[in-house]
Amino acid sequence: MPWKERTTMSEKNEFIIKTQQHGANISLLCHEFGISRTTGYKWLRRYIENGEPGLLEQSRRPHHSPNQTAIEVEEIILEVRSRFPSWGGVKIIEYLKRNGWQKLPSASTVTAILHRHGKIDPSEACKHKPMQRFEWAAPNDLWQMDFKGYFHLDQGRCCPLTILDDHSRFLVGLHACPNEIWQTVKTQLTQTFRQYGLPKRMMMDNGSPWGDDRENPHTMLTAWLMRLDITVSHGRPYHPQTQGKDERLHRTFQAELLNRGILHTLTECQTKFDHWRNFYNYERPHQALGQSVPADRYLPSERCFPESLPPILYASDDIVRMVDTCGKISFHNQTFRISKAFRNLPVALRPSETDGVYEVFYCHKKVAQISLRNHN
Repeated sequence: MPWKERTTMSEKNEFIIKTQQHGANISLLCHEFGISRTTGYKWLRRYIENGEPGLLEQSRRPHHSPNQTAIEVEEIILEVRSRFPSWGGVKIIEYLKRNGWQKLPSASTVTAILHRHGKIDPSEACKHKPMQRFEWAAPNDLWQMDFKGYFHLDQGRCCPLTILDDHSRFLVGLHACPNEIWQTVKTQLTQTFRQYGLPKRMMMDNGSPWGDDRENPHTMLTAWLMRLDITVSHGRPYHPQTQGKDERLHRTFQAELLNRGILHTLTECQTKFDHWRNFYNYERPHQALGQSVPADRYLPSERCFPESLPPILYASDDIVRMVDTCGKISFHNQTFRISKAFRNLPVALRPSETDGVYEVFYCHKKVAQISLRNHN
């Protein structure tokens, strides 16, 4: 009779019973049951040695697996995943290499281990389209700055201020601020500039304290940055993806620190922030950097922070006017609104190619344009 693909215990028992009969021919019985002589004699030997339990299905797992992941390696993989639930196989392997582990399995094996232990949600396995990334060519070409949404403390609140180098993803600043006013940001930026030097350019969104709106992008904070010869740019309104690296940093910061416990005071926040910033910069592999860490690609700026602001100098043929406390200037017996950001500071007027139209500069930056024609 043909042998079924999944042999049942009853059929095995029937085979064994027939082999015990007087004058039984093993070869003919194997043919009758549709099995090889090797299989027939194997079952008979197991039955003689162990009785009926010997007929149960035996594990096909090899007694020795030279390629099996060592228990201690598997345990440390699960420990890292427990600490960083968003990390996949590639990042975990790179992190362990940087911490001295050798003879590690492949990233796909790590992923299999995570699946086997139920550490990966099936939704994580979906494939995403590769992202098209842009980055500035060198460290300090551009820093991105933004506030992460605030959270409440036992008293007051914490407003995390993040400052990220675009080229290296090096987190030059992570400050626990009590508010979002420009004087607070200036204090924290001063600390960062003293440590890492000045960037060539800084990008921020259009909100306070670094912008009023699209039509009035200048504030006292950005005026101070321009005085330091830092070019200030703003992301497109309602398009946070223009500061995508900082936005991505915020998600990582939320997942790896803020979601891991309750913080009570600003001092505690800053201690935790400092510890995590050091880990992010020097230990945590970054996918966009080919699993290198940001510190591998960052160097401090050669432009040192001046403890005294440089003087505001204009060319001898510039028309210089002082901005009053209301943000206005007087020119040709007319009053023009420039910006309160430049109150009590000098600006330069330069004639444009259009008759009666002047461009207004603060330091090296064009900040406005005025027209003598039809001005009320």
